[in-house]
Amino acid sequence: MSDTRDTAPAYKDAALPVDVRVEDLLARMTLEEKAGQMFHGMLMMNPDGTPVMETDGSMLPYATPELIEDKKLTHFNLLGTYGAREMAQWHNAVQEMAAATRLGIPVTLSTDPRHSFTDNVGASFNAGAFSAWPEPLGMAAIGDPELVHRFADTVRREYLAVGFRLALHPQIDLATEPRWSRQTGTFGSDAKLTGELAAAYIRGLQGDELGTHSVSAMVKHFPGGGPQKDGEDPHFPHGKEQVYPGGLREHHLEPFKAAIAAGCAQMMPYYGQPVGTDWEEVGFGFNKGVIQGLLRDELGFDGIVCTDWGLLTDSTIFGEPHSARAWGCEHLTVAERAAKALDAGSDQFGGEQCPEVIVELVRSGRILESRIDSSVRRLLREKFVLGLFDAQRYVDPDAAQEIVGAAEFKAAGAAAQRRSLTVLSNDSLLPVSGRPKVYVQNVDASVAGEYAEVVPDPAAADFAILKLRTPYEERPNKFEAFFHSGSLAFDEAELKEILALLDAVPTLVCINLERAAVIPEIASRAAALVADYGASDAALLDVAFGKARPEGRLPFELPSSMAAVHASRPDVPNDTVDPVFAVGHGLQV
Repeated sequence: MSDTRDTAPAYKDAALPVDVRVEDLLARMTLEEKAGQMFHGMLMMNPDGTPVMETDGSMLPYATPELIEDKKLTHFNLLGTYGAREMAQWHNAVQEMAAATRLGIPVTLSTDPRHSFTDNVGASFNAGAFSAWPEPLGMAAIGDPELVHRFADTVRREYLAVGFRLALHPQIDLATEPRWSRQTGTFGSDAKLTGELAAAYIRGLQGDELGTHSVSAMVKHFPGGGPQKDGEDPHFPHGKEQVYPGGLREHHLEPFKAAIAAGCAQMMPYYGQPVGTDWEEVGFGFNKGVIQGLLRDELGFDGIVCTDWGLLTDSTIFGEPHSARAWGCEHLTVAERAAKALDAGSDQFGGEQCPEVIVELVRSGRILESRIDSSVRRLLREKFVLGLFDAQRYVDPDAAQEIVGAAEFKAAGAAAQRRSLTVLSNDSLLPVSGRPKVYVQNVDASVAGEYAEVVPDPAAADFAILKLRTPYEERPNKFEAFFHSGSLAFDEAELKEILALLDAVPTLVCINLERAAVIPEIASRAAALVADYGASDAALLDVAFGKARPEGRLPFELPSSMAAVHASRPDVPNDTVDPVFAVGHGLQV
């Protein structure tokens, strides 16, 4: 009598080799299911930890069930900041939704950075429930690969607790154009240091090799997103051009070589459209010479290539229209853009959810199904390696509540904040002793009150503390407003107000350097000047009062004028004439 019991498909057998499981699953998939793998969509969640079942389209065009059940997507990045338990509960609910589909392919959840102070829906989120560390610029200011490894391992542990298995970071562009808005996410202007910190970061996330306790690293933005014309960002049409007037194109590749050597699993090309080179003048996600020729053939990268977000279709963000970031390919149809990106070597489309386009490309004969299979094979293989088909599919909300923001993680982040602070000048003010009278601006008076007597009038103070942010130009578009761009100098009225305080009372000025601020007047008149890259008021006050030792050194130079910035070359590190402070500057107190 024959055995009629159901036999589980090979891809569900954890005892089989990964490659066997991949091929078994791939053979069972419809074209529509394969196409769904090639899109990395975006999700939001309800604050109570439940999936979004309906949407008004103002931020995201589709609700969660539409993407998983109808469009068959299984890769998503989560937008927004939420509690740890709620994120874990949401993750499990999304996985259950995916498990109920025909093949039960698990979801891979990703996230932009969420362990520091920047909150930009297009780039990163503030720490919220997670431990708070300096921005990557602050890690560069410290310059300690061991610390970066420890940080990335902390990120890994906190991410795993809530279900994130893919980090849309590290960002290893070089900060060579002082006006570029994305510098805060970089490791500064030094290519060698960036490569060393990138390697430590990747190993902290992934381990020595990708496995069931890894968070996969999607390194960005290949081949280096720093040399933006006029410092404008290619999220937007006026920032699409990437230029190399100094001839340092190869220099920007150095950190990526280190990342590949460290085993990074994924790579994201940038939006930028290279101008004036021998590369085709199309965005890097469409650029065969860059992806297939340089990244794959020359540098030997065989991991997943996922385009940056929104290359194919127009979108609505905060209720405002945005064109597809198809720079150099604006004239092509959505299908033609997708085909060009596939021809270039891309495996997946970030921030898009139109798998029907891929289906039609195959059925029309424009793209071979074997080409689709090669990308889907990479994408499925990572899911198996991460253990998503097996014991790692679900997480424990109780454990997430304990692990995320654990005391040891918060303490390590707080210590790193203090180490990263960079003393640029000190006219015998630091360290402050005793319990003096202090006037504060942009500092929490209750925190300052733990160190000194806070007074409401600078005339009554022994000294003042003023916290500033790097200046920027306001942009009318709601989304672009998050990308601080344009002039690095304070306008005349604001500068006059700042200098009036500095002239009235000895003042400790702390400026948050998300970009290379132009502050010669402030530097010459502050009693002490400190740079921070994401640090609490308590961290600053601990350094000011000698309770913590600042170790930071500038990760890029601070220019003396906007004229010097305009005259500098976007691809050349630290290229302004006569900077106020040179790269690497930092005093001990």
